[in-house]
Amino acid sequence: MIKGNEKILIIKPSSLGDIVHSLPLLNTLKENFPSTKIHWVVAKGFEELLTEHPLVEKLIVIDKDKWRSIKNINSTIREFFNLREELKKEQYDIAIDLQGLLRSGIITMLSKAPIRIGFKESREFSTIFYNKKISASIEKHAVFRYLEVAKELGCTINEIKFPLPKPKEPEWLRELKDFVVIIPSARWQSKNWPLPYFVELVKMLPYSFLIVGSKSDVSEALKIEEYSEGKAISVAGKTTLKELIVIFNKSLFVITPDTGTMHLATACGKKVVALFGPTSPKRTGPFGEDHLIIRAELPCSPCFKKKCEDQKCMREITPQMVYNRIVEWRSL
Repeated sequence: MIKGNEKILIIKPSSLGDIVHSLPLLNTLKENFPSTKIHWVVAKGFEELLTEHPLVEKLIVIDKDKWRSIKNINSTIREFFNLREELKKEQYDIAIDLQGLLRSGIITMLSKAPIRIGFKESREFSTIFYNKKISASIEKHAVFRYLEVAKELGCTINEIKFPLPKPKEPEWLRELKDFVVIIPSARWQSKNWPLPYFVELVKMLPYSFLIVGSKSDVSEALKIEEYSEGKAISVAGKTTLKELIVIFNKSLFVITPDTGTMHLATACGKKVVALFGPTSPKRTGPFGEDHLIIRAELPCSPCFKKKCEDQKCMREITPQMVYNRIVEWRSL
Protein backbone atom coordinates (compact mmCIF):
# COMPACT_ATOMS: atom_id res chain seq x y z
CA MET A 1 0.00 0.00 0.00
CA ILE A 2 2.87 2.41 0.75
CA LYS A 3 4.80 3.79 -2.20
CA GLY A 4 7.65 4.98 -0.01
CA ASN A 5 7.39 8.75 0.27
CA GLU A 6 4.21 9.16 2.31
CA LYS A 7 3.72 11.29 5.38
CA ILE A 8 2.37 9.10 8.18
CA LEU A 9 0.82 10.11 11.50
CA ILE A 10 1.03 7.61 14.37
CA ILE A 11 -1.49 8.28 17.14
CA LYS A 12 -0.33 6.60 20.34
CA PRO A 13 -0.41 9.17 23.14
CA SER A 14 0.10 6.83 26.10
CA SER A 15 0.91 4.97 28.23
CA LEU A 16 4.63 4.26 28.57
CA GLY A 17 4.33 0.53 27.94
CA ASP A 18 2.03 1.08 24.96
CA ILE A 19 4.45 3.55 23.39
CA VAL A 20 7.31 1.10 23.87
CA HIS A 21 5.24 -1.64 22.23
CA SER A 22 4.69 0.65 19.25
CA LEU A 23 8.41 1.12 18.55
CA PRO A 24 8.81 -2.09 16.48
CA LEU A 25 6.10 -0.78 14.13
CA LEU A 26 7.97 2.51 13.81
CA ASN A 27 11.21 0.65 13.12
CA THR A 28 9.59 -1.66 10.55
CA LEU A 29 7.99 1.23 8.64
CA LYS A 30 11.30 3.06 8.37
CA GLU A 31 13.27 -0.08 7.50
CA ASN A 32 10.92 -0.91 4.65
CA PHE A 33 10.29 2.63 3.47
CA PRO A 34 13.16 4.91 4.57
CA SER A 35 11.76 7.95 2.72
CA THR A 36 8.49 8.04 4.65
CA LYS A 37 8.08 10.92 7.07
CA ILE A 38 6.60 9.86 10.39
CA HIS A 39 4.96 12.19 12.89
CA TRP A 40 3.69 11.02 16.30
CA VAL A 41 0.93 12.28 18.60
CA VAL A 42 2.10 11.71 22.18
CA ALA A 43 0.74 12.72 25.58
CA LYS A 44 2.55 15.19 27.77
CA GLY A 45 4.79 13.31 30.19
CA PHE A 46 5.85 10.66 27.68
CA GLU A 47 7.35 12.87 24.97
CA GLU A 48 10.89 12.45 26.30
CA LEU A 49 11.06 8.90 24.93
CA LEU A 50 10.49 10.22 21.39
CA THR A 51 12.15 13.63 21.57
CA GLU A 52 14.93 13.92 18.96
CA HIS A 53 14.22 10.33 17.94
CA PRO A 54 16.01 9.65 14.64
CA LEU A 55 12.98 7.88 13.16
CA VAL A 56 10.36 10.49 14.14
CA GLU A 57 10.41 13.70 12.16
CA LYS A 58 7.93 15.59 14.34
CA LEU A 59 6.27 15.17 17.74
CA ILE A 60 2.84 16.58 18.45
CA VAL A 61 2.34 16.75 22.23
CA ILE A 62 -1.16 16.88 23.70
CA ASP A 63 -2.09 17.50 27.33
CA LYS A 64 -4.73 14.76 27.38
CA ASP A 65 -5.02 14.56 31.17
CA LYS A 66 -6.44 18.10 31.26
CA TRP A 67 -9.09 17.09 28.73
CA ARG A 68 -10.79 14.95 31.38
CA SER A 69 -11.74 17.82 33.67
CA ILE A 70 -14.70 20.07 32.95
CA LYS A 71 -12.89 22.97 34.67
CA ASN A 72 -10.33 22.92 31.85
CA ILE A 73 -12.97 23.10 29.14
CA ASN A 74 -11.80 26.46 27.75
CA SER A 75 -8.15 25.46 27.43
CA THR A 76 -9.19 22.06 26.07
CA ILE A 77 -11.27 23.68 23.32
CA ARG A 78 -8.36 25.94 22.40
CA GLU A 79 -5.95 23.00 22.28
CA PHE A 80 -8.45 21.01 20.23
CA PHE A 81 -8.79 23.73 17.58
CA ASN A 82 -5.03 24.36 17.51
CA LEU A 83 -4.48 20.61 17.06
CA ARG A 84 -6.99 20.52 14.23
CA GLU A 85 -5.20 23.33 12.39
CA GLU A 86 -1.78 21.81 12.98
CA LEU A 87 -2.84 18.41 11.65
CA LYS A 88 -4.67 19.90 8.68
CA LYS A 89 -1.65 21.80 7.38
CA GLU A 90 0.56 18.70 7.46
CA GLN A 91 -1.47 16.95 4.74
CA TYR A 92 -0.94 13.41 5.96
CA ASP A 93 -1.30 10.48 3.59
CA ILE A 94 -1.91 7.88 6.31
CA ALA A 95 -3.06 8.13 9.93
CA ILE A 96 -2.64 5.12 12.22
CA ASP A 97 -4.61 5.01 15.47
CA LEU A 98 -2.91 2.53 17.78
CA GLN A 99 -4.74 3.78 20.89
CA GLY A 100 -8.24 2.81 19.82
CA LEU A 101 -10.26 5.17 22.04
CA LEU A 102 -12.72 7.96 21.25
CA ARG A 103 -10.14 10.70 21.71
CA SER A 104 -7.58 9.05 19.44
CA GLY A 105 -10.30 8.27 16.90
CA ILE A 106 -11.22 11.96 16.76
CA ILE A 107 -7.56 12.88 16.26
CA THR A 108 -7.44 10.35 13.42
CA MET A 109 -10.39 12.11 11.80
CA LEU A 110 -8.83 15.54 12.33
CA SER A 111 -5.72 14.43 10.43
CA LYS A 112 -7.76 14.50 7.18
CA ALA A 113 -5.60 11.63 5.94
CA PRO A 114 -7.14 9.77 2.98
CA ILE A 115 -6.22 6.48 4.66
CA ARG A 116 -7.20 6.23 8.34
CA ILE A 117 -6.24 2.93 9.96
CA GLY A 118 -7.39 1.42 13.23
CA PHE A 119 -8.31 -1.91 14.78
CA LYS A 120 -11.77 -3.46 14.44
CA GLU A 121 -11.59 -4.28 18.15
CA SER A 122 -11.06 -0.63 19.19
CA ARG A 123 -13.30 0.82 21.90
CA GLU A 124 -15.49 3.86 22.60
CA PHE A 125 -16.88 3.95 19.05
CA SER A 126 -13.48 5.01 17.69
CA THR A 127 -13.94 2.67 14.72
CA ILE A 128 -16.37 5.11 13.08
CA PHE A 129 -13.39 7.35 12.28
CA TYR A 130 -11.45 4.69 10.35
CA ASN A 131 -11.83 3.81 6.69
CA LYS A 132 -9.46 0.86 6.94
CA LYS A 133 -9.99 -1.54 9.83
CA ILE A 134 -7.55 -4.27 10.78
CA SER A 135 -8.49 -7.27 12.88
CA ALA A 136 -5.98 -8.32 15.53
CA SER A 137 -7.02 -10.33 18.57
CA ILE A 138 -6.59 -8.60 21.92
CA GLU A 139 -5.22 -11.93 23.16
CA LYS A 140 -2.11 -11.31 21.06
CA HIS A 141 0.81 -9.51 22.61
CA ALA A 142 0.55 -5.79 21.86
CA VAL A 143 3.80 -5.81 19.85
CA PHE A 144 2.37 -8.39 17.44
CA ARG A 145 -0.97 -6.56 17.25
CA TYR A 146 0.70 -3.33 16.19
CA LEU A 147 2.89 -5.12 13.66
CA GLU A 148 -0.30 -6.27 11.91
CA VAL A 149 -0.54 -2.66 10.71
CA ALA A 150 2.92 -2.94 9.17
CA LYS A 151 1.88 -6.11 7.35
CA GLU A 152 -1.27 -4.43 6.06
CA LEU A 153 0.86 -1.59 4.68
CA GLY A 154 3.04 -4.03 2.76
CA CYS A 155 6.03 -4.22 5.11
CA THR A 156 8.29 -7.22 5.50
CA ILE A 157 9.15 -7.84 9.16
CA ASN A 158 12.76 -8.99 9.27
CA GLU A 159 13.51 -8.47 12.95
CA ILE A 160 11.61 -6.98 15.87
CA LYS A 161 13.59 -4.04 17.22
CA PHE A 162 12.86 -1.36 19.81
CA PRO A 163 14.68 1.79 18.66
CA LEU A 164 15.43 3.82 21.79
CA PRO A 165 17.41 7.03 22.30
CA LYS A 166 21.01 6.68 23.47
CA PRO A 167 21.32 8.95 26.52
CA LYS A 168 24.44 9.81 28.49
CA GLU A 169 25.13 8.03 31.75
CA PRO A 170 24.52 10.31 34.77
CA GLU A 171 27.57 10.81 36.97
CA TRP A 172 25.95 9.39 40.10
CA LEU A 173 25.37 6.06 38.32
CA ARG A 174 28.97 5.53 37.27
CA GLU A 175 30.03 4.22 40.66
CA LEU A 176 27.25 1.62 40.89
CA LYS A 177 27.91 -1.89 39.62
CA ASP A 178 26.25 -5.32 39.75
CA PHE A 179 22.88 -4.11 40.96
CA VAL A 180 19.32 -5.33 40.46
CA VAL A 181 16.54 -2.85 39.72
CA ILE A 182 13.27 -2.91 41.66
CA ILE A 183 10.12 -1.28 40.29
CA PRO A 184 7.93 -1.17 43.43
CA SER A 185 4.46 -0.51 42.05
CA ALA A 186 2.13 -0.10 39.10
CA ARG A 187 -0.66 2.36 38.37
CA TRP A 188 -3.32 -0.25 39.13
CA GLN A 189 -3.63 -0.91 42.86
CA SER A 190 -4.47 -4.54 42.09
CA LYS A 191 -1.10 -5.19 40.42
CA ASN A 192 1.02 -4.18 43.39
CA TRP A 193 3.11 -6.67 45.34
CA PRO A 194 3.05 -6.07 49.12
CA LEU A 195 5.82 -3.77 50.32
CA PRO A 196 7.00 -6.12 53.12
CA TYR A 197 7.47 -8.83 50.48
CA PHE A 198 9.95 -6.62 48.60
CA VAL A 199 11.86 -5.96 51.82
CA GLU A 200 12.05 -9.66 52.65
CA LEU A 201 13.16 -10.59 49.13
CA VAL A 202 15.87 -7.90 49.13
CA LYS A 203 17.26 -9.33 52.37
CA MET A 204 17.27 -12.86 50.95
CA LEU A 205 19.00 -12.22 47.61
CA PRO A 206 22.80 -11.74 47.33
CA TYR A 207 22.64 -8.44 45.40
CA SER A 208 22.52 -4.71 45.91
CA PHE A 209 19.38 -3.00 44.63
CA LEU A 210 18.35 0.25 43.00
CA ILE A 211 14.68 1.25 43.36
CA VAL A 212 13.22 3.31 40.50
CA GLY A 213 9.80 4.80 39.97
CA SER A 214 7.75 7.95 39.54
CA LYS A 215 7.08 10.62 42.16
CA SER A 216 4.05 8.65 43.32
CA ASP A 217 6.36 5.75 44.21
CA VAL A 218 8.71 7.78 46.43
CA SER A 219 7.08 6.95 49.77
CA GLU A 220 6.99 3.21 49.15
CA ALA A 221 10.50 3.18 47.69
CA LEU A 222 11.92 4.98 50.72
CA LYS A 223 10.30 2.44 53.05
CA ILE A 224 11.95 -0.41 51.14
CA GLU A 225 15.24 1.47 51.36
CA GLU A 226 14.82 2.01 55.12
CA TYR A 227 13.82 -1.54 56.03
CA SER A 228 16.30 -3.28 53.73
CA GLU A 229 19.20 -2.19 55.96
CA GLY A 230 21.35 -0.63 53.28
CA LYS A 231 20.92 -3.21 50.52
CA ALA A 232 18.55 -1.03 48.47
CA ILE A 233 18.90 2.59 47.37
CA SER A 234 15.92 4.60 46.14
CA VAL A 235 16.13 7.01 43.20
CA ALA A 236 12.35 6.97 42.69
CA GLY A 237 11.07 10.31 41.45
CA LYS A 238 14.60 11.48 40.64
CA THR A 239 15.21 10.03 37.18
CA THR A 240 14.13 10.91 33.67
CA LEU A 241 12.94 8.31 31.18
CA LYS A 242 16.25 8.52 29.35
CA GLU A 243 18.17 8.01 32.59
CA LEU A 244 16.05 4.92 33.24
CA ILE A 245 17.31 3.52 29.94
CA VAL A 246 20.90 3.84 31.18
CA ILE A 247 19.98 2.31 34.55
CA PHE A 248 18.32 -0.70 32.92
CA ASN A 249 21.21 -1.20 30.51
CA LYS A 250 23.67 -1.30 33.40
CA SER A 251 21.62 -3.52 35.72
CA LEU A 252 21.79 -7.30 36.16
CA PHE A 253 18.03 -7.77 35.85
CA VAL A 254 14.75 -6.17 36.97
CA ILE A 255 12.10 -7.23 39.51
CA THR A 256 8.73 -5.70 38.74
CA PRO A 257 4.94 -6.00 38.70
CA ASP A 258 3.11 -5.53 35.39
CA THR A 259 3.92 -1.89 34.64
CA GLY A 260 4.95 0.32 31.74
CA THR A 261 8.45 0.73 33.12
CA MET A 262 8.86 -3.05 32.88
CA HIS A 263 8.35 -2.79 29.12
CA LEU A 264 10.99 -0.08 28.87
CA ALA A 265 13.40 -2.45 30.63
CA THR A 266 12.69 -5.27 28.16
CA ALA A 267 13.09 -2.85 25.25
CA CYS A 268 16.59 -2.24 26.59
CA GLY A 269 17.21 -5.98 26.25
CA LYS A 270 17.09 -6.54 29.99
CA LYS A 271 15.67 -9.72 31.53
CA VAL A 272 12.92 -9.23 34.09
CA VAL A 273 11.29 -11.07 36.96
CA ALA A 274 7.65 -10.15 36.34
CA LEU A 275 5.06 -10.62 39.09
CA PHE A 276 1.62 -11.06 37.49
CA GLY A 277 -1.76 -11.21 39.17
CA PRO A 278 -4.84 -9.49 37.70
CA THR A 279 -3.47 -9.15 34.16
CA SER A 280 -2.45 -11.58 31.42
CA PRO A 281 1.20 -12.20 30.48
CA LYS A 282 -0.02 -13.21 27.01
CA ARG A 283 -1.31 -9.69 26.40
CA THR A 284 1.05 -7.47 28.35
CA GLY A 285 3.86 -9.70 29.57
CA PRO A 286 7.54 -8.84 29.06
CA PHE A 287 8.33 -9.19 25.37
CA GLY A 288 11.04 -11.64 24.36
CA GLU A 289 12.47 -14.84 25.76
CA ASP A 290 14.07 -15.99 29.02
CA HIS A 291 12.09 -13.68 31.28
CA LEU A 292 10.84 -15.10 34.58
CA ILE A 293 7.08 -14.69 34.91
CA ILE A 294 5.70 -15.63 38.34
CA ARG A 295 1.98 -16.10 39.03
CA ALA A 296 -0.05 -17.66 41.81
CA GLU A 297 -2.24 -19.48 39.23
CA LEU A 298 -5.57 -18.75 40.89
CA PRO A 299 -8.90 -19.40 39.11
CA CYS A 300 -9.87 -15.71 39.46
CA SER A 301 -6.72 -14.55 37.67
CA PRO A 302 -6.56 -12.74 35.31
CA CYS A 303 -9.59 -10.63 36.21
CA PHE A 304 -8.33 -7.29 34.77
CA LYS A 305 -9.73 -5.36 37.73
CA LYS A 306 -7.88 -2.16 38.59
CA LYS A 307 -8.81 -2.40 42.27
CA CYS A 308 -9.22 -5.39 44.56
CA GLU A 309 -9.67 -5.47 48.32
CA ASP A 310 -8.32 -9.01 48.60
CA GLN A 311 -5.36 -8.98 46.16
CA LYS A 312 -5.01 -12.70 46.80
CA CYS A 313 -3.35 -13.26 43.42
CA MET A 314 -0.46 -10.98 44.43
CA ARG A 315 -0.31 -11.92 48.13
CA GLU A 316 0.09 -15.59 47.27
CA ILE A 317 3.24 -14.84 45.32
CA THR A 318 5.41 -15.15 48.42
CA PRO A 319 8.98 -13.84 48.80
CA GLN A 320 10.16 -17.42 49.29
CA MET A 321 8.49 -18.44 46.04
CA VAL A 322 10.15 -15.59 44.15
CA TYR A 323 13.52 -16.29 45.78
CA ASN A 324 13.37 -19.97 44.84
CA ARG A 325 12.45 -19.19 41.25
CA ILE A 326 15.22 -16.58 40.92
CA VAL A 327 17.79 -18.97 42.38
CA GLU A 328 16.81 -21.54 39.78
CA TRP A 329 16.61 -18.95 36.98
CA ARG A 330 20.01 -17.39 37.76
CA SER A 331 21.64 -20.67 38.87
CA LEU A 332 22.75 -19.10 42.15
